[in-house]
Amino acid sequence: MMKKNLLRYGFRCTGWCGVLLLLTVDMKAQYVTTPGNDATTPLHLMKPDYTIPYGVTTPVMIKAVLDRIYHYLDSVTPMLLVDEETLSPVTALSDAGPGTIFKPGDFRLISYEWGVTYCGMLEAAAATGDRAYKTYAIDRIQFIGDVAAHYRSRLKELPGSITPVRSVLDPHALDDAGAIAFAMIKALRAGAKPAAVRPMIERYIDYILTKEFRLTDGTLARNRPQPNTLWLDDLYMSLPALAQMGTLTHDNKYFEEALRQYRQFSKRMFNEQNQLYMHGWVQDMDPHPSFYWARANGWALMTKVELLDALPDNYPGRELLLDRLKKHVAGLTSYQDKTGLWHQLIDRNDAYLETSATAIYAYCIAKAINRGWLDAKAYGPVALLAWNAVSTKVTARGQVAGTCVGTGMGFDPAFYYYRPVSNFAAHGYGPVLLAGAEMYRLLQQHPFEINDSAVQMIR
Repeated sequence: MMKKNLLRYGFRCTGWCGVLLLLTVDMKAQYVTTPGNDATTPLHLMKPDYTIPYGVTTPVMIKAVLDRIYHYLDSVTPMLLVDEETLSPVTALSDAGPGTIFKPGDFRLISYEWGVTYCGMLEAAAATGDRAYKTYAIDRIQFIGDVAAHYRSRLKELPGSITPVRSVLDPHALDDAGAIAFAMIKALRAGAKPAAVRPMIERYIDYILTKEFRLTDGTLARNRPQPNTLWLDDLYMSLPALAQMGTLTHDNKYFEEALRQYRQFSKRMFNEQNQLYMHGWVQDMDPHPSFYWARANGWALMTKVELLDALPDNYPGRELLLDRLKKHVAGLTSYQDKTGLWHQLIDRNDAYLETSATAIYAYCIAKAINRGWLDAKAYGPVALLAWNAVSTKVTARGQVAGTCVGTGMGFDPAFYYYRPVSNFAAHGYGPVLLAGAEMYRLLQQHPFEINDSAVQMIR
């Protein structure tokens, strides 16, 4: 009926001149040749020429993508100590000294990007039931803990700066601490050994609470590229870890600090008009650099989702987070590209399409639906389109393509437009694993169908 109505509407809109024209041309004028159609295809039977997968997506298909990433990462992130000069294995931890490093791979075992990747592996295991993902995360986190304990016992003879675990023993930035601590707490709750992991968590949390630079009102800040600077990225590099610590210890002080920080960042950086966050804020600058970088908005969105997931039900402050979550998702949805991806600068559709941010949005929207915070029928198709687009960026080898490399705060659009992309940008892997895990759950809870060539959630 919808198709018939559309055809009738199109006919009426031609007016009498249009009718006369139709009567005088060959009937073949009713048919259009496009890929997937030919000159004999009636208009109402023509198939859309989608550039991304637009059809039935199943948990099995998602699992296949996750498996490709897992097998690639398992093969290129060795869990081994080697001699720095000869690269020969250091088989006994007691032999590890100042010349010992982690065996080089495509990616580092200790970084904020790999904190997200460990979380992605844990979520993939929880969603699919495949323990291989969990083993990947827990084994490596415990290995880091064992190495850190060894070097910590030798601090008097070996300064922390010359060890392979410098950022564990002596964090220098939120990038060193928050994301990896968040992953370690989740690993601990998933079965990692407390003796190996808990001391690292305590050190990271102590850094966030007592050592990171702050503005005079206590807001976590940086002194670069300008003094007294806020980076939107730092929401994720601190607050989810604090919230998880609150869950781990049952101490509300961690929840309170996380919510306080979120409020102070949000009042400075959330734009109520376009419902997006600007990437940076500089004290005493007017106006502030208003660039809506996609991945930074991802860190802000994921922060809200992880805080809501950790906070007790009816905890004071949840209302603000839920309100901001709904507004932020609405803002982001209005800028989603026809491919399902989002642009490097969200509100500039001539900026390139970027994978890691899209994966973060897919994860967060799907998780919010699964938790009942967002409407499945309204936002399920948004998440599914995003996932389908992201899945095309995972190569046969399991690499994630189209990810922007590490990016500081910029003061002009060209800085963001021309940031390189690389399969070796570590920022892409964790978000894709997280997105796949949550989409796997979404499709189990909310089946969908193609109705008149449009994705609709059944429930």
